[in-house]
Amino acid sequence: MSQLKSNGPEAEDAYGTLRNNATAIRAICSAVEGTLGPKGLDTMLVGALGEVIITNDGVTILDKMEVSHPAARLLIQVARSQQEQVGDGTTTATVLAGALVAEGVAQVTRGVPVAKVVRGVQEGIDTALQSLQKRSRPIEGLEDPLLYRIAYIAGREHADLAGLVLEGAKRLGTARLLEEHFRFAEVVMSSGKGRSEVWPGLLLQKKPVNAQLDFPPAAAQVLLLQDAFEPESVDEEALMTEAGFRRQTQLREQFRATLEKLLELRVGFIAAERGVDPEAEQFCTDHGIMVVQRLPRAELRRLAEYTGARPIRRSGLLKPAAELAGSIGTAGHVGYDERLECVRLAEGKGRAQVTIVVGASTSEIVGERLRIARDAASSVQAALRGGVLPGGGAAEMAAAHEVERRRETVQGMEGFGFAAVAGALRKPLAQIVVNAGYNPLEKVEEVKAAQISSGRDSLAVDCDTGAIIDMMEHGVVDPALVKLHALQAAGEVASAVLRIHTVIKMRGPRSEE
Repeated sequence: MSQLKSNGPEAEDAYGTLRNNATAIRAICSAVEGTLGPKGLDTMLVGALGEVIITNDGVTILDKMEVSHPAARLLIQVARSQQEQVGDGTTTATVLAGALVAEGVAQVTRGVPVAKVVRGVQEGIDTALQSLQKRSRPIEGLEDPLLYRIAYIAGREHADLAGLVLEGAKRLGTARLLEEHFRFAEVVMSSGKGRSEVWPGLLLQKKPVNAQLDFPPAAAQVLLLQDAFEPESVDEEALMTEAGFRRQTQLREQFRATLEKLLELRVGFIAAERGVDPEAEQFCTDHGIMVVQRLPRAELRRLAEYTGARPIRRSGLLKPAAELAGSIGTAGHVGYDERLECVRLAEGKGRAQVTIVVGASTSEIVGERLRIARDAASSVQAALRGGVLPGGGAAEMAAAHEVERRRETVQGMEGFGFAAVAGALRKPLAQIVVNAGYNPLEKVEEVKAAQISSGRDSLAVDCDTGAIIDMMEHGVVDPALVKLHALQAAGEVASAVLRIHTVIKMRGPRSEE
């Protein structure tokens, strides 16, 4: 093996960029790997103005870090991709990517051609993915006890948050959670002013624009405006002419006529994406119609799904009442909660919806609890969609053994890439036991030997006692989709980094002469 290594200053220069990139990636990994596992600790992020975030959420740490190195930014993209696609497992993805880069660099600097290492890494990742997929166990519906364990572990062992997430999941139902574009984490919101709860409907964190806030809960017809709730207007230049002034007056009169239609349609709640005209606000207040303005497009879409309403432009208000009725939605309960300062809607005639409210005593704590609850919600949804795998690094260790066995059949130098993948797959277990205070070399070998001798892929280390236990029997499980996406994303970024031979700074845009 020593014959592979090239010595001399030329080799050192050839590997300079690779080592520099690997060092930057190692620095990023060191910021998050201490949070991995049940004994992982928190990180304090301090802003330029003294603001503080205390968290062990990988994507939050990476997103808030000040990073300038281009290779390090590639690694951060892995975490963001993991968060966007699955919603949890960002730390695992980062640790795997960092370990793959480190193992790959070790092989390249020994003299193995980069192309061979990258090809081996890609094939080794494919082997590991197949190994993990065939080992996954399906979740048997929302009553499966493993689902609570998923929420509990992803929720950093916060039993109250796990209970909230599971209750919310049961209210939504399996069919809703399995919908391709539905993200369970988006129904979780935070409140520093109230207790935690699961609300069987929608909570809008908005104050009504009405002069009075005394809106007792009641059934209401719902009108949604993908526009401003105000009359059409002419431009300022036209308004300076007599014809423009008459047109503006005419538009104002038309708008007043549309307000009367609201009474005919028995509208009790209006949400507008933009602002509300003062005259419209006063009219609605006089007639007990609650109005919310400047609602984000995503919230407006959720409101439409829940109430069955179809958002319209303000020009749509000019339609006859009979035509306008087809765009009106319904909610059996609409009211304003002064304690939480939000609008509560329930019993919508559209698709099922819940809101999980996470409360805490301070803004720093409530922010972290919100991140934890969203991770738990994402993990529950991922487990329902793709099943579960043994946690604690056990599944990765089993996959590493399979990659090693496959390497024995590989002819050529691609085998060194397989070795890099096998080494990286052992990193999650090694980091978990390091964070628990044990010797990683000793424990990794113990787990490897125990898995091979017993034929069980679910054996790993109990972080409390240091003993080798069955993760499945103890309810230590992770969603399979989280691990699969993390490994795939890590392989992609590692291959990209290993291929970088030279870094060149691009020139800025040329100034016009």
